[in-house]
Amino acid sequence: MAEKEILVEVKNLNVTFGKGKSQFEAIKDVSFEIYKGETFGLVGESGSGKTTIGRAIMRINEVTGGQILFKGKQINGKIPRDWDREITQKIQMIFQDPMASLNERAKVDYIISEGLVNTKKFSNEIERQEKVRNALLQVGLLPEFASRFPHEFSGGQRQRIGIARALVMEPEFVIADEPISALDVSIRAQVLNLLSKLQQENNLTYLFIAHDLSIVRFITDRTAVIYKGNIVELAETEKLFNNPIHPYTRALISAVPEPNPHKERNKTVEIYDPSQHNYEKNPPSFVEVEEGHFVLANEEEIERYRETQKLGVSQ
Repeated sequence: MAEKEILVEVKNLNVTFGKGKSQFEAIKDVSFEIYKGETFGLVGESGSGKTTIGRAIMRINEVTGGQILFKGKQINGKIPRDWDREITQKIQMIFQDPMASLNERAKVDYIISEGLVNTKKFSNEIERQEKVRNALLQVGLLPEFASRFPHEFSGGQRQRIGIARALVMEPEFVIADEPISALDVSIRAQVLNLLSKLQQENNLTYLFIAHDLSIVRFITDRTAVIYKGNIVELAETEKLFNNPIHPYTRALISAVPEPNPHKERNKTVEIYDPSQHNYEKNPPSFVEVEEGHFVLANEEEIERYRETQKLGVSQ
């Protein structure tokens, strides 16, 4: 099997907000790799730190410790101007709220081409217009929409405009921060299918941030589960769903609604209790319990997880 190329690497990342007594550690020593061409899922409940990680990679949030590497080169902290310009183009973000993320006073033409103008990625006006036109067509919108304002569109169309704004920069890596959570249920699948189609056509790599596990299962290749700033489990998505090891992951998966009403009625929802871990004397570390399957646990827990897995019994 060919060695996978690492596009983005997060090493021992720490992000802290505030100073003095009001200091809050949002991300604690987080590490993971994203391979070129894959969709990497980051899952957790509200306030767990998912968006903070995405914004740290985008360099919106300042990093207080650790490193973020893109193609093996550091992108956090002070970096050379030409590298800064290159990653501004190569890393793009699709935001959660299609209403708030578009400038209401600007026409779609300006919204989509703002990044092009800032990075001077066109030689003349005709080329700029052509790039905007192509970006709109790629996301399934008509080129004549360029002369309209955001308030004239539905939520799904606005999110497509947001996707076109990211695409027009010809990125390699796209951070999709809950891109469908603010959308009507009927159009969520359309936007997910569009993201998958664009990934294949443009050779994109995604970091897909979400709190809805059923969506993550549908679109991602590997998934990391985050709880209060710590990644507690990371594995191939199917492996994670079929064999969740960490109690928090198990609780999240048990809460996913079951389409079959009989199964839904009979299922048991697990409640995660953080006090079940005794980490005072024996602190946890991020351990590979089987190939490509990592879990945050101490030696005693790892032993127990391995034992229960071997027996094929759920822990």
